[in-house]
Amino acid sequence: MKEVASPAVVRDLLKRNKLSCRKSLGQNFLVDSNIIDKIIEAADLSAGDLAVEIGPGLGALTTRIAREAGKVLAVEVDRGLLPVLAEVVEGAGDVEIIHGNALEIDFDKLVHEKTGGRFGRGSGQYKLLANLPYYITSPLLIHILQERYNLCRMVVMVQSEVAARLAAAPGTKDYGVLSVAVQYFTEVKVLFRVPRTVFFPSPAVDSAVVRLLPRPPRDPVQDEKTFFKVVRAAFGKRRKTLLNSLADSGFGIEKEVWRAVLESAAIDPGRRGETLSLAEFARLTGCLQKIRGS
Repeated sequence: MKEVASPAVVRDLLKRNKLSCRKSLGQNFLVDSNIIDKIIEAADLSAGDLAVEIGPGLGALTTRIAREAGKVLAVEVDRGLLPVLAEVVEGAGDVEIIHGNALEIDFDKLVHEKTGGRFGRGSGQYKLLANLPYYITSPLLIHILQERYNLCRMVVMVQSEVAARLAAAPGTKDYGVLSVAVQYFTEVKVLFRVPRTVFFPSPAVDSAVVRLLPRPPRDPVQDEKTFFKVVRAAFGKRRKTLLNSLADSGFGIEKEVWRAVLESAAIDPGRRGETLSLAEFARLTGCLQKIRGS
């Protein structure tokens, strides 16, 4: 096991293994032990926990997770990092490295197979930790949440602007489709900011650590596919009224029908889509389904 939470060690590892940081994968390695300690505290790990880490990189966080959790599954997409990662985590604990693209993985199936059925769908819950590059954050979070994997806690580091979007309230500039999607499935809390100076190489922006606690939706809908289609339509053209955005959305529903739907949902058609709460989006979807089915 090696401690890699310093720029000097990271430089040496990369140099000795003839590797370089891949910008296409958003590789910026965390090199601050204090931030790592705070992430571990937020994950609230115990010896009985299974932890899945997405994007372990050079293993700085992985080794600390392994000290606290019973088992770690570390999913890394960059094949070139695998030998170095294996070297770093050797002796750290029960760590299994998996080469794969997190967007293509069925996490419940993976953990079920790797733990002999103790965790995963229909069995025990597990925890997920990740330092997510910008390009994958939205699609990966939506993939994980819509699949309803058997997670009890997610602790993710994302760009600070993404963290603001995850926790944004209706009517604010950061509120959007991602806000609605994540808040529909989880309790969201931005825990702390992470300055760009604690990464090697330093990215252009600061980050933040966010805790997501999966839970049943507070305003459940019968058809989530239609619900999210309505949400995307409402945010499609922010400067337009809600009525005009929905009418121009490609639903194939005439404007006057949308007006009737909004009236039935007790929502002013002159409002902007970004002012609607989750409860209002759910009510709007329910009224749409009733009118379309009538």
